[in-house]
Amino acid sequence: MNDHIDQSSELFQQGLKIRREVLGAAHVDRSLSKADAFTAEFQQMVTEWCWGRLWGRDGLDRKTRSLLNLAMLSALNRPNEVALHVRGAVNNGVSRDEIKEALLQVMIYCGVPAALDSMKVAAEVFRDMDGEA
Repeated sequence: MNDHIDQSSELFQQGLKIRREVLGAAHVDRSLSKADAFTAEFQQMVTEWCWGRLWGRDGLDRKTRSLLNLAMLSALNRPNEVALHVRGAVNNGVSRDEIKEALLQVMIYCGVPAALDSMKVAAEVFRDMDGEA
């Protein structure tokens, strides 16, 4: 994978498993393989803390976490992450209609521009996914 990243911890391995299941192994492996001496700690922390410690908790199911992520990332205007997490949400069993409903909720509580950008991103991801099928 990458010599700059310490993969020995149980938390890293748990996070790696969840991260691959949600985002897809190809994306995750690509991200980790690109890590260098400067970015390796970031990738390690994301894998351990975000995916291992947080996504590995029992308090919320993955579907709920995905919907929350889509709303927060939309509110923060992070289209690249929205695109990534639309795919992740589908992998976690979130339907397109549920994604639409979440983004309509964003529209009311965070504003039309935030929701509009995320709707465009989600529609593009769905077109790409349909083309891959």
